[in-house]
Amino acid sequence: MTDIAVREDNTPAQQAGPRMPAFEAAPSALMQWAMEAREAARIADMLSRTSFVPMSLRGKPADIAAAILAGQELGLQPMATLRSIDVIQGTPGLRAHAMRGLVQSKGHKVQIVESTDKFCRMRGRRADEGDQDWQEIEWTIEQARDLGLLGKDQWKKQPKTMLQARATGVICRLVASDVLHAMPYNSEELSDGNAEPTPFRTTARVDTAEILANAEAAKRAAGQVSGPSAETHHERPDLGEDENAWDDVQVAQPADANGGAS
Repeated sequence: MTDIAVREDNTPAQQAGPRMPAFEAAPSALMQWAMEAREAARIADMLSRTSFVPMSLRGKPADIAAAILAGQELGLQPMATLRSIDVIQGTPGLRAHAMRGLVQSKGHKVQIVESTDKFCRMRGRRADEGDQDWQEIEWTIEQARDLGLLGKDQWKKQPKTMLQARATGVICRLVASDVLHAMPYNSEELSDGNAEPTPFRTTARVDTAEILANAEAAKRAAGQVSGPSAETHHERPDLGEDENAWDDVQVAQPADANGGAS
């Protein structure tokens, strides 16, 4: 056996450096959430066509997955989430009974003091405030009238229930806003119009006479402004023999003397 063979068998030619301790990196919170999101999407796809899903979510697996994830952050299981959350105008909201139950499950006190078709009085107290005085609120039919709610179908049919829902939202936010996280409004409040308004655009039809009248008014207003550069340099376009050439257009922007668009 040669010296080289002995060294290879018994003594390495080069000693290895100190070995670093082996460990497995724990997944970050974001990675964990991404894995949960994939599972939620798989569950949502299975549930989206079943009657267990409320009408506002049926056939919308992406919305169902988002609802399941939102419910999970509140401590709700997937099926309980689908029975407790509605998506109204793109905003998720807990139903009033689910909101009360969630707050009470954390040890906070929420109670109905008195409820009629005319008002609902509720009180609440945090679990960590001991024997501190109760906080009490009241929601009345006059408040609903001032907000224009009484013409809505549910307010006509069951004003007592809707007053309870409104009072529930107020007392739960007052006592336990930390429990509600990013879902502070209940679905009854959102359906009444508490969701952020959806931007919209309208297009009005105009005619030549209105366009020219507005242009003349602008000229006169500019002439009354003191200081330099007050007058306008826009001139009335020559429409030729056909004064009705631009009737019923939605965007009127004359550009040349022949009535053509720029």
